[in-house]
Amino acid sequence: MRHRLGYRKLNKTTSHRKAMFANMAASLIEHEQIVTTLPKAKEMAPLMDKLVTLAKKGDLTARRQALAKVRNEDAVRKLFDVMGERYKDRNGGYTRVLKAGYRHGDNAPVAVLELVDRDESAKGAADRARHEAEMES
Repeated sequence: MRHRLGYRKLNKTTSHRKAMFANMAASLIEHEQIVTTLPKAKEMAPLMDKLVTLAKKGDLTARRQALAKVRNEDAVRKLFDVMGERYKDRNGGYTRVLKAGYRHGDNAPVAVLELVDRDESAKGAADRARHEAEMES
């Protein structure tokens, strides 16, 4: 029986899965929208909701717990400073999973994982700034 086995292994070891979700969380916090496979997006959504809940608490313990999951100081700083304030009046449901068809190479189902009420200008902002700096010099 598979009672209470509530997560997908995604054909990865535990350490690989934790590292992958940490990187995905950091990317989602930075860009506020990512494209990934549907099973990964469905596994990532509750994890991201828990991180936003920690950001709403805002204390040092919550910050350290988030840093243990995400492992990216800049992402945790944005999570607590920007998103904690943005979602302070919302009770859950901080992420949205949108199906986006199938990937060309292997026909895997693809989904867009995004934050609700996201900042439209956040996606690719660092890349745009880097590109403009290169063009000026």
